[in-house]
Amino acid sequence: MPRIVTVGLDGSPESRAAAEWAAREAKLLGLPVRLVHVWEPAPEPLAQAPLLGAETYRDWTERVPREAAEGLRLRHPGVEVRTEHLPGRPAEILTDEAADAELLVLGSRALGGVGGFLAGSVGLSVVAHAERPVVLVRAGEQAADEHEMDPAGIPSAAAAFRPVVLGLDTAHPDEDLIRFAFEAAARRGTSLRVVHGWYPPLYYGYGVPADAELLTSPGVAEAAVLTEALCPWRRKYPDVEVAEVSRPGSAAELLVDASREASLVVVGRRERRNSLGARIGHVTHAVLHHAAAPVAVVAHA
Repeated sequence: MPRIVTVGLDGSPESRAAAEWAAREAKLLGLPVRLVHVWEPAPEPLAQAPLLGAETYRDWTERVPREAAEGLRLRHPGVEVRTEHLPGRPAEILTDEAADAELLVLGSRALGGVGGFLAGSVGLSVVAHAERPVVLVRAGEQAADEHEMDPAGIPSAAAAFRPVVLGLDTAHPDEDLIRFAFEAAARRGTSLRVVHGWYPPLYYGYGVPADAELLTSPGVAEAAVLTEALCPWRRKYPDVEVAEVSRPGSAAELLVDASREASLVVVGRRERRNSLGARIGHVTHAVLHHAAAPVAVVAHA
């Protein structure tokens, strides 16, 4: 199966921002882009309406990927752009399409939450079920937002990329997640900032007399575990500068804070199911809702 970057497109501002991001990423990867527009057949009363019959409705929906593709080809010369127009339920179709993609890219309605592709429930459902990486791009995202300021202090896509941020659980340092983050940083020619949040032992909350070694030892130990987890990856990617951030506190809050200076935030989703079906972990869920940069969610065992 050829590698490709797939985009869920519905014509909304957030999905258009996702398409632009996907085209830029496809150029870095040297891959084509596929715009997938999922349309739900018109309900019977709507299909029989004199001014908007079934054929008219379908013609209108087919314009969305066609016109988006034409614009992408003009703005991103050299990137091959394909289109797909598929009937069905968006969450199900997009999850299936993700299986054959290098990345699936969806839109997010900016900082208030994952209003997401078509509806928030669709985007979250795809993230929860897709086995391939899914990237959420907020409405209004511009290429310059992912880059440092130029020497004049003006946002510019010609300047260097901002760091890639990786949220890492050192108890489960999955190889696919770490590899994705290192490769994202490498192809951008930027650094990787690895964030690990941890909570102090319970006795800190009971006013134990402060012994300097006692108070600092958990932090030293947590930092050492993070360094050990990243050591083989530093050797595999010697050109990627790595900054390790191991701090007490909420991992979600640390990642949201780091996202303000990031070109991309990378988080994991453990592939686990319960009686209620697939779910997104609380850290990933919080980052999706509040991050100020595009968020890549990488599923792992």
